[in-house]
Amino acid sequence: MWRTGILLLLWVRLASGELQHETEPRRLPPPGKLDFGYVPAGVYETLAHYEPGPIGILFHMVHAFLYVVQPNAFPQDLIVRLAKDKFGAIQTEYQKPENIVLTLQAIYYEIGFLVCAAVGLLFAILMPIAGLFFCMCRCCDNCGGEMHQRQRKNADCRRGLLGTLLFSTSLVITIGVLCAYAANQNLSSQVKNIRRLVNSNMRDLHTFANDTPMQIDYLISQYATAKNKVIYDLDNIGPLLGGRIHEQLDKEVRPALDRVLNMAGAMRETKEALENVSVGLEVLKEGTGKLNFNLSLVRTSINRTLNDPGCHDEESDATTAQLCRNIRQSLSQLQISANFTRLPKVNPQLENVNEVLKTDLSAIVQRGFSSLNDTPHMVIEQTRSVVETVQGLVDGIGNNISSFSKVFPVQSCLSNFTIFISHAHAKIEDHYPEIDQMDFYRWIGCIALCCMVVLVLAFNYLGLLCGTLGYDKHASPTTRGCISNTGGTMLMAGVGFSFIFSWVLMGLVTIIFLVGGNMEKLICEPFHSTEIFKVVDTPYLVNPEWKNFIPGYMYNDSDLELTAESLYSTCKENKGIYSAMRLDKVFNISSYLNTTVLTKDVVGQLDSVKIDLRGIILLEAEGKQNLLDFSEAGLSEINYADYLEEVNKGVTVMDLLSFARELEAQTDLMPRGALQTALKGHISTLRQIHSQQIIPMEQAMKYVRARSALNQSMRFLERTASDLPNKVLAVLDAIEAAQYLISQNATHLINRETGKFTATITGYFHQYIEWVKSSLALEVAPCKPFSNMVDTAEIITCSFLVDSMNTFWMGLGCSTLFLLPSIILAVKLAKYYRRMDTEDVYDDSSVSGTWHFTL
Repeated sequence: MWRTGILLLLWVRLASGELQHETEPRRLPPPGKLDFGYVPAGVYETLAHYEPGPIGILFHMVHAFLYVVQPNAFPQDLIVRLAKDKFGAIQTEYQKPENIVLTLQAIYYEIGFLVCAAVGLLFAILMPIAGLFFCMCRCCDNCGGEMHQRQRKNADCRRGLLGTLLFSTSLVITIGVLCAYAANQNLSSQVKNIRRLVNSNMRDLHTFANDTPMQIDYLISQYATAKNKVIYDLDNIGPLLGGRIHEQLDKEVRPALDRVLNMAGAMRETKEALENVSVGLEVLKEGTGKLNFNLSLVRTSINRTLNDPGCHDEESDATTAQLCRNIRQSLSQLQISANFTRLPKVNPQLENVNEVLKTDLSAIVQRGFSSLNDTPHMVIEQTRSVVETVQGLVDGIGNNISSFSKVFPVQSCLSNFTIFISHAHAKIEDHYPEIDQMDFYRWIGCIALCCMVVLVLAFNYLGLLCGTLGYDKHASPTTRGCISNTGGTMLMAGVGFSFIFSWVLMGLVTIIFLVGGNMEKLICEPFHSTEIFKVVDTPYLVNPEWKNFIPGYMYNDSDLELTAESLYSTCKENKGIYSAMRLDKVFNISSYLNTTVLTKDVVGQLDSVKIDLRGIILLEAEGKQNLLDFSEAGLSEINYADYLEEVNKGVTVMDLLSFARELEAQTDLMPRGALQTALKGHISTLRQIHSQQIIPMEQAMKYVRARSALNQSMRFLERTASDLPNKVLAVLDAIEAAQYLISQNATHLINRETGKFTATITGYFHQYIEWVKSSLALEVAPCKPFSNMVDTAEIITCSFLVDSMNTFWMGLGCSTLFLLPSIILAVKLAKYYRRMDTEDVYDDSSVSGTWHFTL
């Protein structure tokens, strides 16, 4: 039956469960990481930890004493050699040097215990002998047996000192007895907790057996999470795969289409610029034409005025003649500066651009964008059959995953394990009455031992009480009262019982000390430091042919790295029994749930995907021709330098106000007359022209905007026309390169993105399988109950039994040792309490210094 329990540890992790094909839809997590939730875990109720409470102070004192007695390290090598030899060779061939050395090593390790045991045995042997001689000695009126007390001056001081020492010694003995009694009671109370610990461990084993199939069912059912995510991605293969292909193509194609869009925008802006030039040129021609006509009239009038005879009579008025010549020479500055009439019109270029714009290049480009953006839909249409096939394969993978749990007879193993647990629990329950009866007998025995010491203490305390209360310092030793004499008698009775009981107590204490101390040093302490596991895990210890006992026994493979320490520590961390017991040796989950094998057909189908993007047309022939027509619109034939030169000129060659002031200054130098008056009139006309024509032209928004628009438009047209044919050819080359990439060279890109999509799909299966493996190792069937069973055994053995037993012998042994000074002090103190037969009397009539005995 116990082998059935071990086999369950091998198979219980393999509990079968049917794959739930139809499960409630779970909310899909974001792309990438799948959420499989938490494996339902049972709650183990056993708390394999013991807090002794106040008595723990005594336990620590015992541990400290044992460390003083035995400070040596755990003799791992010695125990291993003894275990391998099974003590046979040492007994039969002890004279061999190696066996002698081994014996000496054992003696060296146990030297502290041996010395203490020797002292105890010596005490147990000598005490009855000493008691016998003490009795014989007192019968001969020696050793305090003579009922005569010599008078001393310090008798009261000696009596008080002896009483105090005996009382202190009795207190120490009392404390020891109380410690022993507390240890005895603690052990009895903890024995009652054994049933609770055993029952909780058994319930945990049932929880382990009952929850494991449910946990494995949960693992299998969570395949639906991966399946739903795969189906979701397959249903959205257009946005996912096609979207990634579109995204990668967009990086290369969009710049080329954007350049075409920019060129379409340049066409519209060119048209606007040409229209601005045409309109502005007409406005400026109109304004400068009127001004030029008026200035011509003024210039003609001044010339006629300067034909006055006064301007030619150099003999009579040389100054006026010179002034007239200067004025006539300055008349060349009296004309407009910017002559817009000489600039050619841009109507031919405007007509060409209008003709180009009849074709909506932006719409053509948008159709190219639409064709490119239709990539996801193209992917959906071209992969429809593959997606349907893969969805069918996904269901087949689910069937394969659910079938692997049917390989082993799990239900029968579970049934056998449950029966084994129940049977073992029933057997343990049957032993509880025997355990309680044995504990009762033990308790009675320990109480009897304590009562031996208590009997001695009772005589000591009663003797001290009666002796102290009944003592009369005025009474002589032969006239002491009955109460005082009773106190002395009780002290002597305590001495007698001390001789009777002490050797028995010390003998038992020595035996218990040797057993309990060695159990503490050889079992409990090594267990806490895990050194005992190193002994158990020693290669070839149990079987010379097995390197490791556990895998050698369970799997017939002793080279497998499975040790008692690793098993215990793994279960202590509450990890799964699959990893703790290395069940992969029997059932390798990786061979059943192999991502490559399970997804082989899926990968093959997805790798067969062929996506043809030749249906994507980025720029139609009409758009290409439109670009070529724009490059031939005649923008390069415009003389931009002449336009910009005229635009940057002022309204007149010379400022009219400045010209009028200079003319007025020269006129003022002429003599008064008709010439001066006529010139004054012309000056007034110039100022009127300046105020009525030039100032409005400079300030009116129509003229300002016309000049500004003409300037800006010409500069824009100059930039646009600069190397325009080559720019258009560069745009067309970029479009051709992008189109060639889509039509001819996209295969590598498609294969790469298809591979990524395939990796994503298989990644979901990989996540699920890795989650199953991780859950099997860490969460499914956590083997904490098995480490709890070991810890429970340690608690019962060490914390309940050994610590209580060691505390008992420490308290009882301390009391027994202090019985020796108690005997000495009680014998000496009894002389001061008991009624003597004779006493020392001083006779004044006799010779000085002579004492007589009075009977």
